[in-house]
Amino acid sequence: MSGNADDYEAAIKPASIDSVAAFAERKGFLARLQHALHVNPALVPLFVLVASIVLFGMLLGSKFFSPFALTLILQQVQIVGIVAAAQSLVILTAGIDLSVGAIAVLSSVIMGQFTFRYGVPVELAVILGLAFGTAIGAVNGWLVAVMKLPPFIVTLGMWQIVLAANFLYSANETIRSQEIEANAPLLQFLGSTFKVGADETGRGGATFTFGVIAMALIFAVLAYVLSQTAWGRHIYAVGDDPEAAQLSGVNVKRTLISVYAVTGFICAIAGWALIGRIGSVSPTSGQLLNIESITAVVIGGISLFGGRGSIMGPLFGALIVGVFTLGLRLSGADAQWTFLLIGALIIGAVAVDQWIRKVSA
Repeated sequence: MSGNADDYEAAIKPASIDSVAAFAERKGFLARLQHALHVNPALVPLFVLVASIVLFGMLLGSKFFSPFALTLILQQVQIVGIVAAAQSLVILTAGIDLSVGAIAVLSSVIMGQFTFRYGVPVELAVILGLAFGTAIGAVNGWLVAVMKLPPFIVTLGMWQIVLAANFLYSANETIRSQEIEANAPLLQFLGSTFKVGADETGRGGATFTFGVIAMALIFAVLAYVLSQTAWGRHIYAVGDDPEAAQLSGVNVKRTLISVYAVTGFICAIAGWALIGRIGSVSPTSGQLLNIESITAVVIGGISLFGGRGSIMGPLFGALIVGVFTLGLRLSGADAQWTFLLIGALIIGAVAVDQWIRKVSA
């Protein structure tokens, strides 16, 4: 009897040890992956972006991989990308800004109306548009930081106010492209194009706009500021735990007001770029910028709970939407597939974020 027991123990012991070791190894790999994504949250959207480019490149070949097609994606996402950069700052503080699109459009309307209705020099009109956007953002920040109102409610109300002011002030009037080209071409500056790699006849190569350059510069500046300055560290601290940040010496109110003000300023730049993109000043433009910017931010891996995320993620998120949109269009697929896939990516991004957050739980 005793011999049988010894034989049984000898038979199962190696298997049990191997099973436990294998389980620990699998758990260790998942833990390392989870930690890597926690430290570098932009890795997920970057992987999705590269995979989608490779996929559509394999399906469509040179039709998709042409310099024209790839730079067209950048031109299409430049406005959403700029607004997503602004939205990211607010979401990093565990807030949300539903007024970003309306601020962008009103800023563009102010630039146009001051130039053509009041005869203000176009350079000054652009500066005034940027100032108005910054001021509206600062008001949002004051209501959130000082009055302690929920960001969702504040910016929802501000969206309605700015939208109404936009139509009332402009009288729903569109300033046509021909008028701008003839009298105030600076308003369309960010929509101006230039070529890289063209031949002597001007053919071929990649076509860029100054709006794309502005988008890249905004992300580059924000990436430096958020990682290398005290203000950037304060944004993450406020988003992670405002009470702990206050106790550690961070001026939470000032940080929140400045974040919303900078958000308004960047949205005003997006409004300027919007004029260049569509060619005219229209109070009805940019209707979906709120949703599109939040989509890019969520797909980009910035946590809606605040305090975690890379500013480069929303850029990748905007490019993912652009790649899917152009790829499906070139393949002749129904446009509804774009919304279906983007919706699935949003849900997947939130699920991954919840999984990654368990590292710090």
